Amino acid sequence: RAEQGRPLPAFVQREFEDYLKCGRLEHGFLRVRCSECHAEKLVAFSCKCRGFCPSCGARRMVDSAALLVDEVLPHVPMRQWVLSVPFPLRFLFASQPAVMSAVLRIVVRAITGHLLTKAGYHRSQAQTGAVTLIQRFGSALNLNIHFHMLFMDGVYRCDPDQRLRFVPVAAPTPTDMARLIEQISQRVARHLERQGWLVRDEDNSYLAWDAEQASALDDVIGHAVTYRIAVGPHCGQKAFTLQTLPTMPPDEDEDSTVARAGGFSLHAGIAAHAGQRARLERLCRYVARPAVATRRLSLTRRGDIRYSLKTPYRDGTTHVIFEPLDFIARLAALVPRPRVNLTRFHGVFAPNSRWRARITPARRGKPSATAHTTEPQKRHAMTWAQRLKRVFRIDIETSEHCGGAVKIIASIEDPLVIAKILEHLRHQDAARDADQAARAPPADSSFRLMD
Repeated sequence: RAEQGRPLPAFVQREFEDYLKCGRLEHGFLRVRCSECHAEKLVAFSCKCRGFCPSCGARRMVDSAALLVDEVLPHVPMRQWVLSVPFPLRFLFASQPAVMSAVLRIVVRAITGHLLTKAGYHRSQAQTGAVTLIQRFGSALNLNIHFHMLFMDGVYRCDPDQRLRFVPVAAPTPTDMARLIEQISQRVARHLERQGWLVRDEDNSYLAWDAEQASALDDVIGHAVTYRIAVGPHCGQKAFTLQTLPTMPPDEDEDSTVARAGGFSLHAGIAAHAGQRARLERLCRYVARPAVATRRLSLTRRGDIRYSLKTPYRDGTTHVIFEPLDFIARLAALVPRPRVNLTRFHGVFAPNSRWRARITPARRGKPSATAHTTEPQKRHAMTWAQRLKRVFRIDIETSEHCGGAVKIIASIEDPLVIAKILEHLRHQDAARDADQAARAPPADSSFRLMD
């Protein structure tokens, strides 16, 4: 594509280049030393990419979940609302992030209005809050932009004495879900039509998109959205799948917490009570999980990439097979554009909310006349090492030899110094292996081998 004058954007190329350096000592590392036994360890730098790096994605998942539970989400019931959009809108959101932001605001206003109405208040009397984590991937590594929204299962109102009181609401009924999804689909369609992105005629509607002006990334995104091969001799064909299970019959007793209309799908069946903080953190980790699960990734005998689905499809499909070049194209489509925030805060959780400092556990936000924050409440976020210990039970702050505290003593980034240290370690390993190598029996005749 580069030879044809249609290269991928620079931010996509940087994502791959940084990923190839992630976790490799030859590109820089930290020296950590135990304060008791003085044993040293080298910790390689990470790429901190947001696209497809499994290790950085896992650490970001832990960071996001711990931050939300410890510092943002109050001790009130929370519910997950998941909105999926039609295929054309997934392509539009990936190519035009500003359109995605506008549609997300429409969706949040609709659900907020539903919660306020159910609680019996107007927008001037009460407020609710939500955190949206925008996921860009599906279980088959397809580009599937959808919204995971963590809403409070209720609203906050301000009493005459200026105290905030939480008013819970009941779970949405099938009628509520059907009305909400119709409202959302109609409002989104009207907005896109006013903005010139949607064209309607008597029979159907379609996006006003000039294919001739599409970039190389748009081409890759379009194939990733529709489960098709983007490059190679089979370009445009459906991705190869394996069906190892029998076709499942349609579910007659469909979940009442799912509503569909016009290609949109809204789900609200998962909730956490006020005291279920561990369950809430698991839910936050799920919605902030990385795109690629390495345990589901393997190679076939031909050298193709086999990726197992998280949940089998109804037609019995359990695996997707990619050619190596097409697999790289799928990864390129998953890279988000720079300066596009994938975590959004709404309502009382928004940075400019006057109630945020009074509701969030960390008391962060604009201070109000009635909000008094103590020093213990102004705690700092945990380090990445503490996050790993909290979730994965991996303790890198304590020496495995003596149990002493491990501290960072140097950051090595100079290529010459890196090369010298690694060469010294290689010589040490070679000398240790030579000392432990198997030797012949002693030459003394008094030593004999036994049968």
